[in-house]
Amino acid sequence: MSEAPPLADSRLAALIAADLDEPRVEADTHPCWDAVAAAGTEPWLDTGDVEAATRVWDGNFRALTTNNTLLNAEVQKGIYDEWVPRAAAAAREDRPDLDEKGLLLEVAFALNARHGLRLVRRFGVKVSVELHTDLAHDVEASVAYGRRYAALCPDFVVKVPNTPAGLVAARRLHEEGIPVNFTLGFSARQNYLAACVARPGWVNVFLGRLNAWVADEGLGDGELVGEKATLASQLVVRALREERGYPTRQIAASMRAGHQVASLAGVDVHTVPVAAAEQFLLECDRLDVRDHVCDELAPTWAEGVDPEREGLTALWEVPAEFAAVCDTLGELPLHRLTPDEIVARLDDAGFLGVFPPLDDAGLATLAADGKAPKRERWRDDVLAGRCAWDGLFTLAGLQAFAKDQAAFDARIHRRLFGE
Repeated sequence: MSEAPPLADSRLAALIAADLDEPRVEADTHPCWDAVAAAGTEPWLDTGDVEAATRVWDGNFRALTTNNTLLNAEVQKGIYDEWVPRAAAAAREDRPDLDEKGLLLEVAFALNARHGLRLVRRFGVKVSVELHTDLAHDVEASVAYGRRYAALCPDFVVKVPNTPAGLVAARRLHEEGIPVNFTLGFSARQNYLAACVARPGWVNVFLGRLNAWVADEGLGDGELVGEKATLASQLVVRALREERGYPTRQIAASMRAGHQVASLAGVDVHTVPVAAAEQFLLECDRLDVRDHVCDELAPTWAEGVDPEREGLTALWEVPAEFAAVCDTLGELPLHRLTPDEIVARLDDAGFLGVFPPLDDAGLATLAADGKAPKRERWRDDVLAGRCAWDGLFTLAGLQAFAKDQAAFDARIHRRLFGE
């Protein structure tokens, strides 16, 4: 299959940017968001819904972030149904040899880019745009599409998923000056690895998903586990930034409630859903909005639950042996950095579970679990070191995004080829 043409010659790129008449939103700042910014945090709005974002927009917001789930929600509204055939025609003009799969990938990219450009033009800030989930294990394709996003708009931040291939692709994009939001992180050690190896602009802890899982699985009350992992990750990322000059900043992601905006103030970035942003403004007069990064948090566990034995402390601990492997990987020249090399070195050091080696049946089982792994199904593997909770959460999250991506792709397919 032919490569995409240079931007200047691309019919698809021209169509993506054509006829975007988005009115610019100007907003004052609210004292509550002023306090968050004063604590050292950049608030980002976590939504792809243009009208909802407009409703809550504040002058302190510095970016928006979208993902496969959020964009699928927008696409399913039908707002791009008439545009999809035009995008497909332009893609075929650029690359007449595109097969059906390649065409769907091109149109999905185009929709992500066009919706992202709408957000950039309306709000005048940077916007995170996500790679197609089919690219999660493909270094070359991830880099190619990351370059195309960057060429379309300097305010795009490319979201790359936390996989071995994603680490290599993110490092290559970083070396080319393309900003990367390294997504689907759940632990301090995952983000230490990413900061050392990939050097992305941002890493994440999906804290709300961790808290919900703890409550749903009967491990505890579902409070503070995600926050503890996020604050631990913030400290290690900050240390790498200050001591080694790595650019990586921490995102407190997957917030579920307004009070988390206050309790995690001081973290580099918050990605705040619209509902949580609205709740924060209702509650902020009663909240302690200050830098909480050095707070010592103590989650409450259910009777009989030992978090260390359950493998839960791996969410916030970065053992010296693990850090040493990451440091060594980070020193490898780019031409020697491969997904296989990353996995092999982690395996040799006893950290196989960071990237659990699941076969197709295991991945299908994890996908059936939903957005989080079922404790009883995976606990023995975790205790044996074959898996780890953070690695399982990342794979489960990727599977969930892939499900939404499939629904997104199916709508494109229906528009192009019928039922």
